Amino acid sequence: MSHKRGGKSLGQIKGFSIQFFPYSEMKGLDSDGRIRKILNIVFGNNILILQGRLSSNEEARLIGDTMAMIGHVKGFKGIELAVISGGGSDSLLGKMAKGVANVLAGGDFSAITIIGPASIVKEMKRNPKKIELLLNR
Repeated sequence: MSHKRGGKSLGQIKGFSIQFFPYSEMKGLDSDGRIRKILNIVFGNNILILQGRLSSNEEARLIGDTMAMIGHVKGFKGIELAVISGGGSDSLLGKMAKGVANVLAGGDFSAITIIGPASIVKEMKRNPKKIELLLNR
């Protein structure tokens, strides 16, 4: 694997970064705005770590939009997306309280969503407590 000090190349993976977005950055946006923001980040060869998760409709739309762009946007191969949720062994009462808090606050803060361009992210292996991110070389 070759390393260049100018920041342009690490092996064959060229210039990507990892960006973390707290929920507060997304909460003021409508669904269209969230999807646009995510796509802008991914098109910039960035892997996005998002506090919380998208709604199932937003996730489906994001996947559908990116599938439609494959072959129409030069070099775009789609996205990889994974969600990991916390709170595996909470009591029933604890789960209910978290559910009510998430509904009132407008998001699931116990989840982390990772979204990256398929040109960089080869695969995301997920189990209930961790995500393994495998990158293309």
